[in-house]
Amino acid sequence: MPRTSVEAAEPNTESMRGVICLDGANACPPEDVGGPPGYLDMLEALRDPGHEQHRDMIAWAGGKGFDPVAFDVRLTNALLKLEFQR
Repeated sequence: MPRTSVEAAEPNTESMRGVICLDGANACPPEDVGGPPGYLDMLEALRDPGHEQHRDMIAWAGGKGFDPVAFDVRLTNALLKLEFQR
């Protein structure tokens, strides 16, 4: 499921500190989704309006829908900054 690749590691300088993400793909599965099998079940229920858990999954995903291919590099970098620049 989630995979991270480190393409380069440079020594810290005054002008460049911390961890940055240059690019990415796909949304992070929601917390407590039940691991890879639970995530696949969730995606199936979200795709199929006739699925018995469709409405429950929409509500559980925040009611706004869940885009499994969405990726926000700005949000990712903001979260990395919070995590690694302490």
